[in-house]
Amino acid sequence: MIVRNLTTDQHALFEFQHRIIDPHNILANNWTTTTSVCNWVGVSCASKHRRVSALNLPNMDLAGSVPPQLGNLSFLVSLDLSHNNFHGHLPRELEQLSRLKLIKLSFNFLSGEIPSWFGKLKKVLYLSLLSNNLTGTIPQSLAKMSNLEILDLRYNLVQGHISPEISDLRNLRILRLAANQLSGSIPSVIYNMSSLNMISLASNNLSGSLPEDICRHLPNLEVLYVASNEFFGQIPSSIDECRSLQNLSLSFNRFSGSIPGSIGNLTRLKMLYLSRNNLEGEIPWEIGNLISLEKLGASSYAVKWVDSTFHLQHFFFERN
Repeated sequence: MIVRNLTTDQHALFEFQHRIIDPHNILANNWTTTTSVCNWVGVSCASKHRRVSALNLPNMDLAGSVPPQLGNLSFLVSLDLSHNNFHGHLPRELEQLSRLKLIKLSFNFLSGEIPSWFGKLKKVLYLSLLSNNLTGTIPQSLAKMSNLEILDLRYNLVQGHISPEISDLRNLRILRLAANQLSGSIPSVIYNMSSLNMISLASNNLSGSLPEDICRHLPNLEVLYVASNEFFGQIPSSIDECRSLQNLSLSFNRFSGSIPGSIGNLTRLKMLYLSRNNLEGEIPWEIGNLISLEKLGASSYAVKWVDSTFHLQHFFFERN
């Protein structure tokens, strides 16, 4: 059995330093044996165990592949390497970091499939792989990250369907899968995830219709983005049951029928995008009840307001 302590943590970080490119020499000038590892830039230690608990190095222009030696930081709780130039696959050794709660690897050039071993990191609350070059499908094993609250996989090259197993994430508040190549319909179980505050699925190849009872089990939903897909059918008349909704974007789909007047009951709504669909008729007068609305995208409509006190300066109309 390997006995790990602060010294082995230091060795792991030196290996990390030696295997990457540090163009500004920030680590070279700071990560030295003359100071405690706990005082190194980007490094924090737990006061109780005196072990490295955080490695946060965002926006430092670091480059190279993520070294497997990071897997030796067995007390690591936070790993933030976002906004750098890391590329290649994530090393399997990271599955050993069982204490991790935050993984932020966004805005890099990571490639390969999303590792299935993420499912072993059951304490993770926040997982962001935003804006990389990840491919393949969303592994079903992510559903085993039972404490996950935020999942952000936007702006990658992920394909396939959204697995129904995602509903096993009982604590998930933010689901962001926009700007990928996902296809198929949204699993109906997602509409039963009452913990969700945000569903962002825009700019994929998703299809199907939105269920009439879409909001029945989503009392906390504040943001619904499904623009730029292939959704069809009518906008659910029960959309007003999502009483916390603030942003609703349905643009660039194939929704048909009329805009339901029930939208006017969403008094917290700040943004409403409906343009570039197959909707018919006029904008319902009930939208005049949306006193918080700041942006309305509803091109190709004849506007007829019944409420003469309505303040048009709160609105803009999309033209393209």
